[in-house]
Amino acid sequence: MEAFIKDIGFIIGTTLMYSTPLMFTSLGAVITERSGVVNIGLEGMMFFGAFVGAAVAYYTQSPWLGFFCAALGGALLALIHAIACVSFAAEQIVSGIAMNFLGSGAALFLSRLFFDGATQTLTIPNKIPLPLAFLFGDGKLFKSAGFMDLIFNRFATVYLAFLLVAVVWFVLYKTKVGMRIQAVGEHPEAADTLGISVYRIRYGAVMMSGFFAGMGGAAMSIAVVSRFSNTLISGHGFIALAAMIFGKWKPQGAMLACLLFGGAKGLEIFLGAKGFPVPSSLLAMLPYILTIVVLVGIVGKTTPPAAIGKIFDKSGK
Repeated sequence: MEAFIKDIGFIIGTTLMYSTPLMFTSLGAVITERSGVVNIGLEGMMFFGAFVGAAVAYYTQSPWLGFFCAALGGALLALIHAIACVSFAAEQIVSGIAMNFLGSGAALFLSRLFFDGATQTLTIPNKIPLPLAFLFGDGKLFKSAGFMDLIFNRFATVYLAFLLVAVVWFVLYKTKVGMRIQAVGEHPEAADTLGISVYRIRYGAVMMSGFFAGMGGAAMSIAVVSRFSNTLISGHGFIALAAMIFGKWKPQGAMLACLLFGGAKGLEIFLGAKGFPVPSSLLAMLPYILTIVVLVGIVGKTTPPAAIGKIFDKSGK
């Protein structure tokens, strides 16, 4: 029975760890799409953020500085996307695809430049801290490798992600800024007549989506893996988008969807560690199969913001 409880704790703890990068990125997706701008370039922004975070953390030996710089790197790519889509009315899907290529290409180019031609960084010496580590271990409140330890002795990014879910929810639904973001995403022309700057709101929302995606990438490279590699992100940005849709464009819904996808990853790792007679390649497909199943199941059952993907022209042309 004790072994079974530990297995459950391992799956839950692993779920939390792998849900965290998705939660950061999915929150960014909620913000930008609530403003009416589609950003499918979150994958590239995660990719670029993962590299920037790992590289800065390696050279400065400061994981938090790397984490913040990763967020800025994602915001920089998002600014390019905003300029294209908001100022120049470019097709948002096409621009997002370009951001995916640009983010991954820039990350690999810089990785080869700073790490002797390698497409991965060296191991980060200092990881994101474990804020509740003082509770676990011999002589402490909870036994090391026990049920509580396996669940709650996690990186600070896990707790930060849950905190940001509450912050984003509060901002969107309880503040003037949040109301304006939603108004711009639903009826930009009406918002404009009320004196709300549609361009400014959308610029800010798109850049925040990149900021969050950069944090999502850094949560993978600094906290989970301790290095950047060219296969690190592997579709997580698209899974985060699916979580946002599954969560009905709400931060709390996106969080629950990310936990679901993270649970698939946790189950994959658990089954692999236990040596179940299932090919590892099939186990690795679990999160992506779940993504497809979820999206197929909710088609026609969710209602996105009314003006999502629509170009706003203040001149009225």
